[in-house]
Amino acid sequence: MSLTGPRTGTSALHVRRPRTVLVARLDNAGDVLLAGPAVRAVAAGCDRVVFLAGPHGAAAAELLPGVDEVLTWRCPWIDPAPEPVDADDLAALTARLAALDLVEALVVTSFHQSPLPLALVLRTAGVPRVSAISVDYPGSLLDVRHRLPDDLPEPERALSLARAAGFDLPDGDDGRLAVRRPLPASPYEPGSHVVLHPGASVPARAWPAHRCAEAVEALADDGWQVLVTGGPGERELTAAVAGTRGTDLGGATTLAEMAGLLDGAAAVVVGNTGPAHLAAAVGTPVVSLFAPVVPAVRWAPYGVPTVLLGDQSAACRDSRARDCPVVGHPCLTSVTAADVVTAVRTLAGDPPSSAFCTESAALPVRRAGSWRSAT
Repeated sequence: MSLTGPRTGTSALHVRRPRTVLVARLDNAGDVLLAGPAVRAVAAGCDRVVFLAGPHGAAAAELLPGVDEVLTWRCPWIDPAPEPVDADDLAALTARLAALDLVEALVVTSFHQSPLPLALVLRTAGVPRVSAISVDYPGSLLDVRHRLPDDLPEPERALSLARAAGFDLPDGDDGRLAVRRPLPASPYEPGSHVVLHPGASVPARAWPAHRCAEAVEALADDGWQVLVTGGPGERELTAAVAGTRGTDLGGATTLAEMAGLLDGAAAVVVGNTGPAHLAAAVGTPVVSLFAPVVPAVRWAPYGVPTVLLGDQSAACRDSRARDCPVVGHPCLTSVTAADVVTAVRTLAGDPPSSAFCTESAALPVRRAGSWRSAT
């Protein structure tokens, strides 16, 4: 709240309420990071931004520039392991939203998600203006019903919604992903290491563990220090992948600390999962082990040099499968450790310890939304 000076002809103080806008994105950490440019656009046009996140995305929301407060709520129509709909829980959320005195809300979703259930909650909470992308008739639930082609990168999709609602990026903001800085200090020398993240939030998007272990060996043979990262529930996986040649950091970092590790890495080897987008948010090149169950045009790492590996024409293409529907997981099993070493060299050059220089084979590199071949 801010106070202005007395008006002409009166001694009363005029109290101006902060113009508070809510941005909602209720799924995983990577999804939240992809909403970052839209959040910065909203922040440039209001006094205060409250971010409504799910439990899997709250830590990422805390890292977004422009966010002033994070509310966490497990959404029964978005969460991958939803709890039953509970009237008391919805009433509590409605009361929390009403207490924020919001002037507006933006509901950010992917193409397969409906914003309308949350829009109803926001209306019940008294939010006077609600904006979302919706293919379904919204009735009186939305003031801005934005529609656009599906095949846009997720950050551009969310930013398009913000612009439709009347917000835009400030001058000098290039629209790429970003995190708050400074980040926690990393104990590793910048540029000396490659991060390999073997896990994925969806099994169909994970590179097989034995291939990850082979890549650790091959990268170590090539002269790289390899850091193997993972969440607290992935310690067994990271230990097996790291073996004796990698450094096992499974469960050892917060999301902010992982961002610091990624920030100093020469490259990151990762599937289509949160750390891929975290790497993009700190500006680190990505070797993307991308299963085509969802389109790369929407979900590939955004705004950083990227080598996309994996058979994008495989039978699982666009299936949105959580578990691989094809025996042997061929779209990613076909990627070898040698492919990864070549991709790392394409993006990062020779490792610091290499006393020789070789040319990398030409591979497709994605840079800030366009594709070109690296030479």
